[in-house]
Amino acid sequence: MIEFFFAQYATYPTSGIILELVAVFFGLASVWFAKKDNILVFPTGLVSTFIYAYLLWKWELLGDSMINGYYFIMSIYGWYHWTRKKGDVVVFPISTATKNENKIAVVIFLLTLVFVFLVYQYFDKFKDWYNYVDTFLTALFFVGMWLMAKRKIENWIFWIVGDFISIPLYFCKGYTFTSLQYLIFTILAIFGYLEWKKILNNQEKNSTKGVLLE
Repeated sequence: MIEFFFAQYATYPTSGIILELVAVFFGLASVWFAKKDNILVFPTGLVSTFIYAYLLWKWELLGDSMINGYYFIMSIYGWYHWTRKKGDVVVFPISTATKNENKIAVVIFLLTLVFVFLVYQYFDKFKDWYNYVDTFLTALFFVGMWLMAKRKIENWIFWIVGDFISIPLYFCKGYTFTSLQYLIFTILAIFGYLEWKKILNNQEKNSTKGVLLE
């Protein structure tokens, strides 16, 4: 069983295995902090995405490599966005996406699909089925990260779908540690959605109470 899951690492350099494990650790930490609506989601995410951007480019998963480069940039934006306050009040609490934001999400998804498709074509990398899956995942994750940076609860839906698809993708590619990471990501994303939903419901109840008291 162990050989089935980890035999491919026999030919990998030790430095590559260590980097993958470090990226997995900080990636899991980042999703855990996201689930808790904790600002540490961003510094831990910066470490993980920086390492993965490098590793994925080496693994010729260009779409996912670009995802992590994008994550890195959006983590900086999200870090700033989440910490904005007026006095002791958070300016941008957890909320649902507006109609306009949903339209923007669709545009981001479609533009990302086209862009990643052109990148794969330019580098002549459409050689296996996982390259096409990677293109689709890139679009899903681009939208998910944008929504998370905006603190919109819908981000979790994109993470759940994308993480679930990533499990067999990375396993078939031979990156077992990363595949297991996405399995845990999927579970955490489901609980993350439920926890954010609870926070959102409490915010709405408190807001309603405040209006009634006035």
